[in-house]
This record gives sequence, C-alpha cells and structure tokens, in this order.
Amino acid sequence: MESRRDWHEDDEFWELAEPLMFDDIRMQGALPDVEHVIALAQVEPPASVLDLCCGPGRHSVEFARKGFTVTGVDRTARYLERARKAAGGLPVEWVHEDARRFVRPERFDLAINMYTSFGYFESPEEDLLVASNLAQSLKPGGALVMQLVGKEVIVKRFVERTWEQRGDITLLQEHRLHSNFSAIENRWTLQTKSGVKEIGFVVRLYAATEMKALLHQAGFSSVRFFGSLEGLPYDQTALRMIVVARK
Repeated sequence: MESRRDWHEDDEFWELAEPLMFDDIRMQGALPDVEHVIALAQVEPPASVLDLCCGPGRHSVEFARKGFTVTGVDRTARYLERARKAAGGLPVEWVHEDARRFVRPERFDLAINMYTSFGYFESPEEDLLVASNLAQSLKPGGALVMQLVGKEVIVKRFVERTWEQRGDITLLQEHRLHSNFSAIENRWTLQTKSGVKEIGFVVRLYAATEMKALLHQAGFSSVRFFGSLEGLPYDQTALRMIVVARK
C-alpha cells in the first residue's frame, strides 16, 4: 500500500474525498463545534478568527454568523468556492494559500485547525513551520485550538480495515502504521455508480508530549489537552486530541 507524501496537493484527491469528508451530517455539526471552541478559547465577538485549512468553510461560516471577524484559508480552490456560496452575504475573507506560507503577524485573537488538518507535509520541519506561522499570526495572549487524532487514541482504536456505506458510495478504508507510530497511511477504495476509485494519504502522528514540545518551540507559552471539544480529559477514554495553546 503506497501513498504519496504530496497527496495534499492533488486536487483530484480533494474532489473524490469531498462527499466523504464533508457530507451533510458533518456540515451540520459545525455549530456545536464552534460553540465548544468559543468556550475552550474564551473568546467573544467581534474577535478575529483564523480558520487555517478551512475546507468548505463549515466552521468559518458559523463563527461569522456569531459576529466574529473571520478569515478562512485553504489551498483547495473548489472548497473555497463552496465556502463562499455557503457564507452568502456574510463578511468572511477567503484566502487561497498553503498553510506553510500563510502568516499575518499579530492579526488574530483565535486560530483554529480542525478535523485533523495538521501533519500532512513531508517533514516534521514543515509542521513546525505551520505551527510557527500560527503563533506569529496570533496577538499576544491569543489562543490556538486544534482537533487531531493523537498517537494515544490511534493505539486504542486502530483497525486495519473497515467497510461502510455512505449514500451511493461503498467505502473500504485500509490503514497501516509507519514505524514507531510516526505516521498513519490510509488507502480509501470508493465504489460508486461510475466505477471504482482509489485515493491514499499519509498523516504524521503526534503524542501529547510531542505536540506540546512542538508548540512550545513554535512560540506558544502554554499548551493544554482535552479528549473532546466538550472539554473532557485527554485520557484512556479520549476519542480525539484537542489542543488549546496560548501565545
């Protein structure tokens, strides 16, 4: 099973993955996500929010509806076009840019990076660059909220293969862990009315101690971990790694 490390720059990947990653259920779940993030970060409108790797804008739009000043950044043009349509007349700034290049010094009160949108790149140094860009883009005292799958969660929940039905798509997911739990390699086989397609992707994995060290190196002064956006502990019951870092 092979997956190119530059999969994140393949527009065909994002087009094929769109109905799986951003179906109606996930889009409708954005509002409670945003309400939990607001509570974790302790921010109020009209604070400025950076949604890095915003995808089709599901969180950006909900923040804007609540009166926040929002900038959504993504490298996939089709997602940004969908986000613009979803926003309607809401005053959201949409930026077509790579996370490794986007930085606006001391511009934002809150930055978010949701739905495991970190760890895509070839080297750990590029992850550090993204984290440093986030730290630089925050005002002093600003908060970063990240939603990831940590190594600790992967160890508990790992399965090599799953089948499921998503509307008209039959999806086979295959997973392989790289040595020392450094990354997870994923292969999706999609069977649709038009035929069978395969897409693959690799995401670097971090334990809480590793993520804390990286964020401190990037310029954050404090880092806390939770097991859910509701603020549950990051322990053996956690389903996600939620990071709340303060500049």
